[in-house]
Amino acid sequence: MESGSGTGFSKVSPQHSSSTESNEPVESSFGDVVDLVNRRSEALVLANGRNRASIAVWPAMQGRVLCSSPEGMDGRAFGWVNHELISSGERLKQVNAVGGEDRIWLGPEGGQFSLFFAPGVPFHLDHWNTPAPLDTEPFEIVDLRDDRVLFTRSFEVLNYSGSKFQVRINRQVRLLKEEAIWAGLKLNRKGRGKVVGFESDNELSNLGSTAWSKESGLISLWVLGQFQATSRTSIILPIRPGSVAELGVAVTSDYFGAVPEERISVRADSVLFRADGNCRSKLGLSSRRSRGMLGSYDAITRVLTIVQFSQSDEDAEYVNSAWRLQEEPYRGDVANCYNDGPSYPGGSQLGKFYELESSSPAIELKPGGSVSHVQRTIHLSGSEDELDQVSMATLGVHLEDALTLTGLSAEPRR
Repeated sequence: MESGSGTGFSKVSPQHSSSTESNEPVESSFGDVVDLVNRRSEALVLANGRNRASIAVWPAMQGRVLCSSPEGMDGRAFGWVNHELISSGERLKQVNAVGGEDRIWLGPEGGQFSLFFAPGVPFHLDHWNTPAPLDTEPFEIVDLRDDRVLFTRSFEVLNYSGSKFQVRINRQVRLLKEEAIWAGLKLNRKGRGKVVGFESDNELSNLGSTAWSKESGLISLWVLGQFQATSRTSIILPIRPGSVAELGVAVTSDYFGAVPEERISVRADSVLFRADGNCRSKLGLSSRRSRGMLGSYDAITRVLTIVQFSQSDEDAEYVNSAWRLQEEPYRGDVANCYNDGPSYPGGSQLGKFYELESSSPAIELKPGGSVSHVQRTIHLSGSEDELDQVSMATLGVHLEDALTLTGLSAEPRR
């Protein structure tokens, strides 16, 4: 999510039926979300007939995965969805946060090579704008099957330094079979509750006649998932243990100033972070610290979310998206998480959501060259004991610790 400070967006639309006083989930069925989109546009439903797992993909909005369900049309929709903005049909100036569990952006967001600030403007929220091809414009369907869809889109982007880039994004979204989900987690299926999983395989190509260079700016793929925040949700970031001298800082936590102490716990092998949609804050992991996996747990609905992503070797370079001119524009993060909140005290916010994000390396692509990035999202629902076993086996963190060490309690449950 966007970094920096400012006076707030020119206009935002909070989630339908939500309020600033309460951030418990506004539960919608998967079918309700599909119907909402179909009133003004068209959603593609990819389904697995054997276990009813389904995802809704929106071609008109960059082929994003809007929501998912392990139980088909009647099941609860996972992911944060901005019902009010979608139903209004409005197009907002700076960003159209309609929601979505997997959407494609390009980085960097800030700095001298930013794609979100026009040349010469201040790095201030009032001047921040999402490139239209990544915000309001459609991707073309190339191939559609029951469990996958392939999109493509070619366009031009301009960076803060005035360099133009002719690019193409090829994006395949796939619904995963259960056996592939459990194999990817290196676990067996037995007695582990309900599950739905999907992944996006994204390719960025240089369509221009010249090679991209560090001097004029590099571009990376950036995949972001938005999820419903609740009063008892915590983000889990597994990290590689080691000294700062060896691996650098455990986590970058000063995107919006210091994160309140009660909201974050930094341990030798993990970082825990409160995701309640009440405090605008963001964390980042370097490639030396990241283990290629992020997670979150919602104790209200008993849902464990695991995000896996492709990651190059620890010396790969990543764009730096901080909102300032930078001395090291290629010492950025491979993975980020974001908790939404008011952009200033008493101000508005985009919605009660949090994000789990990952990026591809920054590469000097020759004409016709390309870079790829895969992000996989898995939701598991079941008993706390079942989910705790999965969390320990994959993320290395007990769910009770994820809650209590970020100032939350595991109770009440439902």
